[in-house]
Amino acid sequence: MKKRQTILAASILSADFLHLGEQIQLAEKGGVDWIHLDVMDGHFVPNLSMGPFIVEACRRATHLPLDVHLMIDQPDQLLESFARAGADHLTIHVEACPDPFKTLELIRRLGLKAGISLKPETPVSAIQPFLKKVNGVLVMSVTPGYSGQLYESASTTRLAEVRHALDETRADAWLAVDGGINPDNIRQAHLAGANVFVSATAIFKNPQGIEAGILSLKNGLS
Repeated sequence: MKKRQTILAASILSADFLHLGEQIQLAEKGGVDWIHLDVMDGHFVPNLSMGPFIVEACRRATHLPLDVHLMIDQPDQLLESFARAGADHLTIHVEACPDPFKTLELIRRLGLKAGISLKPETPVSAIQPFLKKVNGVLVMSVTPGYSGQLYESASTTRLAEVRHALDETRADAWLAVDGGINPDNIRQAHLAGANVFVSATAIFKNPQGIEAGILSLKNGLS
């Protein structure tokens, strides 16, 4: 099996927005690899969150890659705005795009890495046609919309299924998992085939601080 780089992405959904720049810098100091931003429209998911303005603010706070997860319907009209704001990766939902091939191509034309994501109830077969067109796949291990949810145990099997599909098609894409990732389950997600781990609460809500939260996740992986 090909050895893949392990990447830890800090999701700012659980950060203290009063001190967002400071919190991002602490996460960078603690050794995260990416900063992850969840964009929600209150329609595709039942919550509203950040837009291009927050991406732009994060870009000023860090040189780390900005991994932007678009949990929005009809994302095509906003891709350019997020690119201008400083995003490095844009991940769309297969359920939200009338033509994922077109949307993924638009992302690549903007010079960004393109990812595709699926909700827990969506069959893995829904993303199969796009595996060779993406830089990454994001498996949601909770119902998207809110931070602080518990990791759904069935996600481990889904991760293994997606990893098998990627390997079968020889797709050179990362496999990310997002939702309830903590020191107790990060290793099982890794063994199932994930190599990118998105974590919000375990990092930004750790009682001992952000850097301690990151260290605990890294220890959980080892």
